[in-house]
Amino acid sequence: MSDAGNRGKRPGEGRPGAGRPSGGSDRSGTSRPYKGKPAEGSRPPFRDSKPASRDGRPASRDGKPSDRDGEKRLWTRGGAPARGDRDARERETPEDRDPFGTRSVRSRHDDPVIPDDVEPGELDRVARNELKTLSKDNAEGVAKHLVMAARLIESDPALAHQHAVSAARRAGRIGVVRETLAITAYAVGDFALALRELRTHRRITGSNDQLPMMVDSERGLGRPEKGLELGRSVPRASLPVPVQVELAIAMSGARLDLGQTDAALVELQIPQLDPTKAFSWSPALFDAYAAVLEDLGRAAEAEEWFQRSDVALEALGEGDDDDEDMIVVEEELPGPDDHVDD
Repeated sequence: MSDAGNRGKRPGEGRPGAGRPSGGSDRSGTSRPYKGKPAEGSRPPFRDSKPASRDGRPASRDGKPSDRDGEKRLWTRGGAPARGDRDARERETPEDRDPFGTRSVRSRHDDPVIPDDVEPGELDRVARNELKTLSKDNAEGVAKHLVMAARLIESDPALAHQHAVSAARRAGRIGVVRETLAITAYAVGDFALALRELRTHRRITGSNDQLPMMVDSERGLGRPEKGLELGRSVPRASLPVPVQVELAIAMSGARLDLGQTDAALVELQIPQLDPTKAFSWSPALFDAYAAVLEDLGRAAEAEEWFQRSDVALEALGEGDDDDEDMIVVEEELPGPDDHVDD
């Protein structure tokens, strides 16, 4: 073909090698491997060749890998087989979706044995109502574990804790379940777990009734200052009276941990410190007050309050009265200015 036939065409169109640097074709007229940069405006060289893919497999004209027999295969940009290529996906190594080991691993736990005589109906009505969001079978299983935790909390707190763990694994979003787990954790001395579960319980229920135990858990972790801060975070008057008394005792203990004995006594000087009346929480309050007086070296006063605690306990029928709001005035208790004969 003459040069006239190539007029008006862009460089690279027409005869092979046109528009390339010198040495772009050999004597036979076939193209050599091109090592230079194509001239500006020219087409990429060797459009008719079939480049190999990154992994060395034959490729089609558009540069995508294909099978050796010429059948095109679906591949992603990263070189992995696409979803449509089932055979290739079966051959490739499964992807590790957690290369840094961040996947949570749940510790093994075997449910403790529940005796045949345990019935879900033994659980109090309020707690049973909370379990109504569960399936019937699951609710019954959780209820039995909670009943066992209540039975064993005094005699075998470790086993009670195992039952509470089993209940929490079945119903972790139920307030009474998290509360039970916290109480049993506190009983076995796991204060970190107790505090965590008590916070969860408060978040679920919005209740501050376990605030005294939260303060005590901070004490158990060696953080009495945080316990005092936590105890002051809720208005005392917003709490039920029994909880107010328990919180006063816990706050007094935190003061003792810090060596603030006088302040510990002040924490206990609340309206409920009335020796003329007996409530279910009165013996514990009187005992705590007597113990602080003893630490202050006021032994005579401490003995009086210890005796008032004994009288209150006797008036309550050895603590058999379960009604915390009920006032028992079966016997007149010594007043704060009276002296008890030895």
